[in-house]
Amino acid sequence: MSSIRQRTTRRSAAARAAEEAQPAVAAETPPTTTSVAAPRERSTSDAGSPTKRHLPLTERRKGKNGAADPQLQVTLDEATGRVTLDAPKTPFHELDLSESFLAALHDPPFEPKQTWRKKRRPYFILGGLVGLLARRVPSSSSCGTLTGSRPCSWFLTSGDPLGSMQNFDLDAFTSWDIQSLLADMPSLGNLNLTELVAPGREWLNSRVSPFEVGQDAKNRGLTKKHAVVLVPGIISSGLESWSTAPDAAPFFRSRIWAGTTMVKALIKNKDAWVRAISLDPFTGLDPKGYKVRAAQGLDAASAFMPGYWIWQKVIENLAVLDYDHNDLTLASYDWRLSFYNLEVRDRYFSRLKSTIEFNLAINEKKTVLVSHSMARVDRWVEAPEFGAGGTGWVERHIEGWVNVAGTMLGVPKAMAALLSGEMRDTVEINQAAVYLLERFFSRSERAKLFRTWAGSASMMLKGGDDVWGTSEGAPDDFNNSTLTGGNLYYFRPESHINTSEVTEESMHPNLTLSDSLGFILQKVPPAYQQMLATNYSLGIERDENQLKRNNHDHTKWSNPLEVQLPLAPSMKIYCLYGTGKETERAYFYQQGGYEHDESPTVNMHSSNQLEEQGVCFEPNCTDTTPRAPLDMPLQRRVWIDNSVTLDEQAVPRVRSGVVFNDGDGTVSTLSLGAMCVEGWKRPLYNPAGIEVVTHEILHSPLAFDPRGGPTTADHVDILGSSELNDAILEVVAGEGQNVKEQFYSEIREIARRIKWDGDGTTPL
Repeated sequence: MSSIRQRTTRRSAAARAAEEAQPAVAAETPPTTTSVAAPRERSTSDAGSPTKRHLPLTERRKGKNGAADPQLQVTLDEATGRVTLDAPKTPFHELDLSESFLAALHDPPFEPKQTWRKKRRPYFILGGLVGLLARRVPSSSSCGTLTGSRPCSWFLTSGDPLGSMQNFDLDAFTSWDIQSLLADMPSLGNLNLTELVAPGREWLNSRVSPFEVGQDAKNRGLTKKHAVVLVPGIISSGLESWSTAPDAAPFFRSRIWAGTTMVKALIKNKDAWVRAISLDPFTGLDPKGYKVRAAQGLDAASAFMPGYWIWQKVIENLAVLDYDHNDLTLASYDWRLSFYNLEVRDRYFSRLKSTIEFNLAINEKKTVLVSHSMARVDRWVEAPEFGAGGTGWVERHIEGWVNVAGTMLGVPKAMAALLSGEMRDTVEINQAAVYLLERFFSRSERAKLFRTWAGSASMMLKGGDDVWGTSEGAPDDFNNSTLTGGNLYYFRPESHINTSEVTEESMHPNLTLSDSLGFILQKVPPAYQQMLATNYSLGIERDENQLKRNNHDHTKWSNPLEVQLPLAPSMKIYCLYGTGKETERAYFYQQGGYEHDESPTVNMHSSNQLEEQGVCFEPNCTDTTPRAPLDMPLQRRVWIDNSVTLDEQAVPRVRSGVVFNDGDGTVSTLSLGAMCVEGWKRPLYNPAGIEVVTHEILHSPLAFDPRGGPTTADHVDILGSSELNDAILEVVAGEGQNVKEQFYSEIREIARRIKWDGDGTTPL
């Protein structure tokens, strides 16, 4: 308040000085002080100022008796243009309002501000004329040139508002010579219309109808031949709540994952949503009082949200070849569970095996598996301790496996999410969004939730340093790299916080993949360590006899480096994935204060005193062990250091603490293609000599399409790629030989640098 008084005092002094500097103007100007408010005594500041007048802006402010409030006036000095607030006996007396919107009021004559409608009326009229010009072409010949056999009024069509533009030739606009028309307009004369509409022309010409790829395949003579089973990727399947607990009952049989109900549940009751979507950390199954199951049917993963499709494009094009529920199945699953618990709780693999056997026994068709971002499912079915299908089951029932964007060797993003609950998507948003995200769903809360999902561990990197490199270099490093992806985690000391300096001193210690796995295990609770040990294996096996034994060990099945492909020589594998999009590969981390590995819960008594609760370290425990008074925290809090951003010309790119490499935006090229171009070419991992075709799709998104359009190769959006859909249709129609090997990346050279045999050094 005192600062306001000081400012108004200084401004008043400056105004008085200006008035004294112009005595002649003040003397010659007749008194014009007027007021529409109730008469009141002039203030001292007004007495000697004949050029001041009260503005009629306070009539709406009424006093107790309905009259204008005599304590609030706005005064305009017409000589200096200074606007002040005249409010005696208040701290705001003579407050300078000259920089506000009231400053414009001294420009005579005073007129009301134009409304939005009046301001834009000329533009509206001009737009109407342009619309009439577009609707009525000057001659019939030019109309035919533009739209073929369609009428000129192509804007007034029913159905898809862009459907009538399929045959629209934007190049014909040159016959109108619009550029010469713009030249006559001074403000638009320098506008290059050709460059302006080029992105729109590209998008419009590339736009495809929902069934165009399938229709084109049908016109080429393709017909359905094999049954199809679609296997969604992790987090793609919708999850429904079957909980009857009081806080979850409002969402009974509604999707709490992959649907609008998810957003509603998360906003209305985040704690209840987290409890429902989490798994028991000890059993890896449903927590007590909550029950969540995977949605079923083709709609389970056709779209994540209304308007955000996943498998919808693939299903639409398969339908053109006459596929329906009789020979097309989407095998959704609860991706939170480990592979072993998928069978224990939901009998997932038993149901999948029965579906494939039904296709052969009833429909007399072998099955084509089309999986997205998902590990193999064939080992369970042949193992005598599990599916008991026998050695020849895959050969008899499976025609081919279309492996779309398969995360064969893991995802670096999973390593960051499990460590600190972060990834590129959370560190590249602006600071305001970071603040809101941390307030609503903090890093520690996200990491704790991720660690209850045993299925997410299947995305951890596999193969160790022999595959992913060391501090000396990595197989997928660029030739001119200044940083190596062999260091998965770069740590910077606190002295380098909030700087982008990257030197040998500012990056220590650095952890390779082998070091990082141990570092993560130090950060996670004992229950998560036990889950990893009993469900997953992340190494590499080179002994043939041990590989055969691993075929019966369920902990090895998600790692293609530790199991062999089935003995199915007639089956074919098609590796289809995107490349050419920057993908996170390594991270810069910062370490903070110390914290316990498992923080005890804290309750607040009615007396406002905190009570520390014990920590439960065993499943189904009824007694907890409170922390000892001298139990010191030994773990340091870590987070991605988003202050590290290197120059645009740096190799590799580093932005917001994330080191980028080539991939499909989510999975690196090394993980997508190394097994396809090299690992499965070796008899050690492919004893039957199954043919493996690698077909890369270059990421070339359209600027006008938020999902990239039919030429995208993004990890999820690739399911809408015309090239991918066409390849799938060729395989299911029995014409898989038309899907040829195609490469845009350096995956073949990258795969050769991997130490498959365990000797030699990784090339720099």
